[in-house]
Amino acid sequence: MEKVKLIAKSIREYKKESIQTVVIVFFEVILEVLVPFIMALAIDNAIKPKNINLLIIYSVILIFITVFCFIAGIFAGFSASKASCGLAKNLRHDLYHSLQAYSFKNIDKFSTASIVTRLTTDVVNVQNAYIMIIRTLVRAPIMLILALILSFINNWVIGLCYLVVAIFLGFFLLFIAYKAHPYFATGVTTYDSLNSVVQENLQGIRVVKSYVKEDVEVSKFQKISNKIFKLMSSGEKIVAFENPVINFSIYMMMILLSFIGANLIVKEGTMSTGQLSSMISYAWMILSTLILISMIFVNIIIAQTSAERIYEMLTEKPDIVSKENAVKEVKNGDVEFTNVNFAYSSNAEKLVLDNINFKVKSGQTVGIIGGTGSSKSSLISLIARLYDVTNGSVKVGGVDVRDYDIQVLRDSVSVVLQKNTLFSGSIKDNLKWGNPLASDEQMIHACKLAQADSFIQQFPYKYDSYVEQGGANFSGGQKQRLCIARALLKSPKILILDDSTSAVDTKTDSLIRKAFREDIPHVTKFIVAQRVSSIEDADIIIVLNEGKIDDIGTNKELLERNPIYREIYNTQTNKGGKQDA
Repeated sequence: MEKVKLIAKSIREYKKESIQTVVIVFFEVILEVLVPFIMALAIDNAIKPKNINLLIIYSVILIFITVFCFIAGIFAGFSASKASCGLAKNLRHDLYHSLQAYSFKNIDKFSTASIVTRLTTDVVNVQNAYIMIIRTLVRAPIMLILALILSFINNWVIGLCYLVVAIFLGFFLLFIAYKAHPYFATGVTTYDSLNSVVQENLQGIRVVKSYVKEDVEVSKFQKISNKIFKLMSSGEKIVAFENPVINFSIYMMMILLSFIGANLIVKEGTMSTGQLSSMISYAWMILSTLILISMIFVNIIIAQTSAERIYEMLTEKPDIVSKENAVKEVKNGDVEFTNVNFAYSSNAEKLVLDNINFKVKSGQTVGIIGGTGSSKSSLISLIARLYDVTNGSVKVGGVDVRDYDIQVLRDSVSVVLQKNTLFSGSIKDNLKWGNPLASDEQMIHACKLAQADSFIQQFPYKYDSYVEQGGANFSGGQKQRLCIARALLKSPKILILDDSTSAVDTKTDSLIRKAFREDIPHVTKFIVAQRVSSIEDADIIIVLNEGKIDDIGTNKELLERNPIYREIYNTQTNKGGKQDA
């Protein structure tokens, strides 16, 4: 019930259309159920006695009801469509809004494919269920109850038979729903895997083509698709029992009605021809209503799982939030790690970062180097509070990062992540992510510092040139330089480059570092790199090894005393062995 209440909150401005649909359907059903009753009166009071005037009156009433039901059906359809589409729109908005507040840890909990499925397929399932609920599910019980009441009024014996059959079929449908639900629930969840395969294939399509692995990818897709087919078809096989049972019930009721009705008319004379005619109509109404309910059940079964998945996302609490009375100003770029331990999961067996301690003064350049998997990216993620420490503290400007307002902290800490991301739009649009109010002069200056202006000027439309999704029309080095320029436009107190010059040549890398030294000497710079040349002139170099600090010092100091750094240096500068002739 709690899930229903939360999802129902997304109806918001479409409550009017939802209520309007229910009201229209209510009156439509009342009039529709009265039709057989009026027909019975017409047969018994007008047709048999051949009373033409009375027949005309009954005919006018029936025509009025038919026209009203026709118009009501159209309006109910419009209102229901608007209400269900509005619910879907608001649900997507609410889900996407919740997603934006997630921390990296929250996002790690849901796969990208799962989030996409919840925003698309699951919302559509709930939308389809909602339109059936406010229109068909409201209509069906009212029609069932009224048809049973009028059947009892006409003849209590036949009415009782109808009631027994309705109760039997009701329990049967509930049993079918109970048995089919697990299959549909698992099937809906498996769509995550299907989307994951498609997403992975599209992102790596160049690799797939290069290695001619199209058949392998088709096989992966087919395997997941077949799994969904088996689950859904298993559920549908169970649901398929509904129609034969309902049809059997219909024919049995018709036989029973004919037998009892004939006896009541011919032998006892307690039922009129008109009443028998109306009882046949009510029988069809009751059973057609049960068929409608069975169809709704299938949609609701599927929507139930989708609603649970939507509820899960809407109720996910961001684990990183600004505290009350949070600090609103970052004084400088001082950084201090004190006894920092970090793990991505609270029940992880091994720490990602273990007992990290160091201090950096504002304006210093810090190089971070280490082997693959030494947790370099994890360390710098803690500075901008993309993750929270497990133990210890990280201070920026002398204040624990957990005490800052998150927006204030992240506006003061520019991070160029290892994976460079550009968005569809112009180069100017992408740069303005760093500062929406930046002038053209500021953008050009930032791009010159990042060594990006030279290649931008070669494009026909320069800064208005179009960027395809993900920056697919730019090289790796060009994307890196644009991302650095975007970070510089924030005018940060701390700039973090997470292996963000790996795709540029050493000359360009050197020019970027020179520009940093000369133009932003007051900014604290963290440079995570695989190349020694990118960090050898840093004020401090941190050598990480398996999540621990192996040593801290300058390039000269580390060459003298640290074997890990010396080995990396010698390997990259070709000083570890004989020179090539």
